[in-house]
Amino acid sequence: MDVCFVIQQRLKELGLEQRDLAVAAQVTESYISQLLTRKKAPPSADRTDLYDKMNAFLKLPHGQLATMVQEQQREELKKKVVDAPAPLFKNVRELIIRKCAGQKQKQVRDIFEKQAFGELERLVTQKLVDVAKGVAKDEFNDEGWLRTVAKLSNRSYEEMRAIILEFLDTDVFNVSPEHCSAFLDPMIDSWDIDLETFAMEIVLNSRLASKQVMTFQFVQTDSVPSPEEEPGFKEFLNNSAMSGGATAEELEFLASLRFGPKRPTPLYYYRELQSLRDPLHFRENLGATMHKRREVGEVEKHRQAESRKSAVRRWAKNKGRSRKNGKPKIA
Repeated sequence: MDVCFVIQQRLKELGLEQRDLAVAAQVTESYISQLLTRKKAPPSADRTDLYDKMNAFLKLPHGQLATMVQEQQREELKKKVVDAPAPLFKNVRELIIRKCAGQKQKQVRDIFEKQAFGELERLVTQKLVDVAKGVAKDEFNDEGWLRTVAKLSNRSYEEMRAIILEFLDTDVFNVSPEHCSAFLDPMIDSWDIDLETFAMEIVLNSRLASKQVMTFQFVQTDSVPSPEEEPGFKEFLNNSAMSGGATAEELEFLASLRFGPKRPTPLYYYRELQSLRDPLHFRENLGATMHKRREVGEVEKHRQAESRKSAVRRWAKNKGRSRKNGKPKIA
């Protein structure tokens, strides 16, 4: 069943208005209106407390609206036809370029304008959106933070809350001018990119983000061969006479060894294993050694004390017998 229809019907049954629901959900009446007329898609249930507030206000079973939204979104996803990516809105692109470090703006603009929505533009926009969404998700339940964002973008608290709810569900292909002017603009101070390695640095507004500078690396590295690719190590593992009894920790260490162009034999791994087990090859931790010595010393002291006590008991026993017999007795 359509979640918008259920909400409309419930409002009618309770004799309530959209503005009442907007107040309860802490969003604008305009947002509720667009939601119920399907001009805006319902936000994902796992990213907002909107449906909990609506459930309580409309006196519906706990979790009913969220469950309906999840099912509705699954059905829509099945019907969705994936089209070619459309270019960004002109003012969205202008904001992205304007936030770029000054010395690179012209170069970046030239690259962006060569293609409607090319690889570099998608990469930069996606990373800026991801960073902004990450901050929004972490801070969304902080009313003071929301009011600060609203003030910076000249919007009301309720307007800002509705915009961020929608922004959390957007992606790089659907980011709108409203998202940019209301949230990306105050959130992102600047960004820079190395056009050879594609390493990015993003500077965030210190009033809105606890971490002001974020860096990202996009560097291609040579693949490291896995330990199993060493033929000698394979043979060592297959020879139970050599590797039998080796612990997982010892095998992990042997597998991590690297030799450049040289190829070690199974015998090398066997000898390395014996070296690992030889206590003469490793210095014992000084603290542990001192601790052991203290333990040995305490045991020895305890033994000596018990020995003295036994000697005293024997002497006292023998002295008592001597007095009873009237004869001196040597202990």
